[in-house]
Amino acid sequence: QVQLVESGGALVQAGGSLRLSCTDSGRTFRICNMGWYRQAPGKQREWIARIDTAGRTNYVDSVKGRFSISRDNTKNTLYLQMNSLKPEDTAVYYCHCDSPWGRDYWAQGTQVTVSS
Repeated sequence: QVQLVESGGALVQAGGSLRLSCTDSGRTFRICNMGWYRQAPGKQREWIARIDTAGRTNYVDSVKGRFSISRDNTKNTLYLQMNSLKPEDTAVYYCHCDSPWGRDYWAQGTQVTVSS
């Protein structure tokens, strides 16, 4: 019912920008609170951004002002615009759906590597 596929990860220089996309091929996108998480090698997966069904957003302090989460419900797509990238942003990034029935759905992850 929820199938999340993300893309957009790449190797970029510090200070550069990337846009990640996550598309739901299922039928529940519009009623999910959506989020982005990331996991660096040897680190716990951390939440970085959230957008609810009404379009309200929250960010972890380390990305606030640099990253922007958005959603296009007509395309069943979630976005993460990442600007002013730093080497410490290097991680696998995961798209997430928090369903209203309490089930978590995850995309496969996409690698973002920021070089200095």
